[in-house]
Amino acid sequence: MRNRTKISLLALKIPQISIVAPLYNETESFPHLVERLNKLMDSQPLAIEVVLIDDGSRDNTPLLMRQLALLDPRYHCVFLSRNYGHQLALSAGLAAARGTEALFIIDGDLQDPPELLPEFYKKYQEGFDVVYAVRRKRKESAIKRLGYYLFYRTLKAISYVEIPLDSGDFSLISRRVADVMNQMPEESRFLRGMRSWVGFKQTGYEYERSERVAGESKYSFKQLFGLAYNGIFNFSEFPIQFMGRAGITAISVALIYLVITLAKRLFFGTVIEGFTALLFVIVLFSGVQLLALGIIGEYVLRIFFQSKGRPLFIVKEKIVECQITNNK
Repeated sequence: MRNRTKISLLALKIPQISIVAPLYNETESFPHLVERLNKLMDSQPLAIEVVLIDDGSRDNTPLLMRQLALLDPRYHCVFLSRNYGHQLALSAGLAAARGTEALFIIDGDLQDPPELLPEFYKKYQEGFDVVYAVRRKRKESAIKRLGYYLFYRTLKAISYVEIPLDSGDFSLISRRVADVMNQMPEESRFLRGMRSWVGFKQTGYEYERSERVAGESKYSFKQLFGLAYNGIFNFSEFPIQFMGRAGITAISVALIYLVITLAKRLFFGTVIEGFTALLFVIVLFSGVQLLALGIIGEYVLRIFFQSKGRPLFIVKEKIVECQITNNK
């Protein structure tokens, strides 16, 4: 009874902190997530709400979310009309969160421990608007670890924004940072890059990333490549600059080849002949042209989707403080 009274009193308060967690087919991990979030909220004097976003799950995740939100007013649930992907689901959570002080972003698989909220909040109280988690160690396959390692270092080398190494979406951001990010309308979202671009005072917090508590990762290699593409094309001028450099390189190779050919003709009375030399030149220039067209096409495609002006996501239903709101 006391615990129920405490929950009711906290629900009447305007939340200071919003914990934002996107979910996709997380039936197996859901009970573990709720158990740990309840322990965290019960141990903190802060008024905390949890914003759970269903990203078009096909299992029992929406049902479990609905049952929880109708029983516990601390849980605020957002149901999207279909699967939009992790970054857009997280964006929907940022838009729905009501925390007046800060938003704490985690993953629903509990690889990001919610118990670190007090440590992140201390940093916030010290004056930091963004406290991002730095992965000291990953408990994932060697291929994924290598891929992440190379990607972050490549992005750091070519990006015009200082994006911290080995930092994902797991972070605590102040209300004003969240408000700025909510105003950014870009369709191909890379939230950790947007978070860095916003600026303000930021700091890192090292932690060891855990394994999933249950189930399998919902991020396929295709989706990881898509996320990497968004990071590179949205926060780097390198692709378009590379196209010009590749063109200059191709012209230089062609000129060198021409000089060698003329030198052999003038001084040795011979000319390079044969199908191999001709094939080399054709393949080189064709490859450069196709690469250039591919890079231009990537930019054109992004402009095309952005120019449509469609909403980033569609909310089908919300449950806030045990009240259901449908999008009709």
